[in-house]
Amino acid sequence: MSIFKNLSQLTGHGSAGLRRDALEIASAGVERVIPYQSVRELVSLENGILRIGELSFDLAGIRSLYVVGAGKGAFPIAQALDEILGDRISEGFVIVKEGEKRRLEHIGIFESSHPIPDERSLQGAERIERILEKAGEGDLVLMAVTGGSSALMNAPVPGVSLADVQAVNRLLLNCGASIGKINAVRKHIDRLKGGGMVRLAQPAQTVTITFDTAPPDMPWPDLCLPDPSTFSDAVRVLREYRLWDLCPDSIRQHMLRGVEGEVPETVKSLAGMRQHLFSVADPGLACAAAAERALALGYEPHILSTTMEGEAKDLGIFMAGIADEILTRGRPFKAPCALITGGETTVTITGTAKGGGPNQETALGFALKIRSDGPYVFLSVDTDGTDGPCDAAGGIADASTVRKAREGVVDLQRALLEHDSMDTLDRLEDLLLTGPTGTNVMNLRILLIGKEEGEAP
Repeated sequence: MSIFKNLSQLTGHGSAGLRRDALEIASAGVERVIPYQSVRELVSLENGILRIGELSFDLAGIRSLYVVGAGKGAFPIAQALDEILGDRISEGFVIVKEGEKRRLEHIGIFESSHPIPDERSLQGAERIERILEKAGEGDLVLMAVTGGSSALMNAPVPGVSLADVQAVNRLLLNCGASIGKINAVRKHIDRLKGGGMVRLAQPAQTVTITFDTAPPDMPWPDLCLPDPSTFSDAVRVLREYRLWDLCPDSIRQHMLRGVEGEVPETVKSLAGMRQHLFSVADPGLACAAAAERALALGYEPHILSTTMEGEAKDLGIFMAGIADEILTRGRPFKAPCALITGGETTVTITGTAKGGGPNQETALGFALKIRSDGPYVFLSVDTDGTDGPCDAAGGIADASTVRKAREGVVDLQRALLEHDSMDTLDRLEDLLLTGPTGTNVMNLRILLIGKEEGEAP
């Protein structure tokens, strides 16, 4: 089974066999971290006893059971909970990305905006706040929180408008900062981020079901964990990326009041709070599943890293250098092999971006610098199915991609300079299309080095 909707197009040109294998390997990685089955294994209900991992709750002693959440991978978690708990759910409300049309019987599903929040982001956050404020002693709150929640739900602090939040989000997403630095700012202008969801739910018991996708310096999910960053850190990020003077005045004033101690900090400790957290997916699982499928297809798999960060096109250039070394000198790995990486890259926008996302720029960066004629194929895909602010999931490249560029079909250098990756890959028929996948463990990249083979007609 393939997650790619345009599989026949993607395998109808270039190194067809290698392309087919790479797409199958990537599909295996993404499918492994769709959390529905993992939640069914984690959560069970028998004779009125709800078990979540090592925890157990006698529902006869639970006054009300609430399910709330947000994220691009939140729907499958909610789906499993809906099926397990049924009408024992007192109230449920989960925010998903626009385009998720599936609905549940006992949990409300609300579509919102990503990556830039809109009015729905506020409406959804306010609905969750009302549920959490209602929760009290004797209640249990289950929270399904995954990547994407930072945009899908927004509860701006007093004095900061939606327009202000949108403005600072655009600045942050275009500056090339890591997700950790971006969230240091976001958490300090929002009532629910930085552990705010868990704090608001107290004294109810809370159990968060999430994905482990964050680097060590950024606890995730930030809605449900203590925040090590401070107002001073947030100001430092804005100054480091020369955004301070571009920020709305309301945000600058709020940050300065926070630095002076006039505004409460985000949650720094969960001590004394009744809370638990479980992870049901992470980039390591996706990479491991991809490696397993690569081995089954005859490629020696090597997981290089599950936490790669940095400028998207530069990672593509780096992978092109490794591919050339293997193809020309047989090192550091012998063909046939599969090099697999996870993590989340960023794009620094200069000027106006025409369209695309980090994974598409990674694929173009690879195609721009690869020297060998093959046999190789490289793909980079966002596991949630939407790469940056567009509906494509990523890009794929092989020797046919490079040849078309040399023949003038596209200009790879111009495409990267103008951030025009989506239209460029579309013209090459190398644009990966999946639609929403139901998961979100950042990016997955596959580099296959194979044996010589003919190209598709």
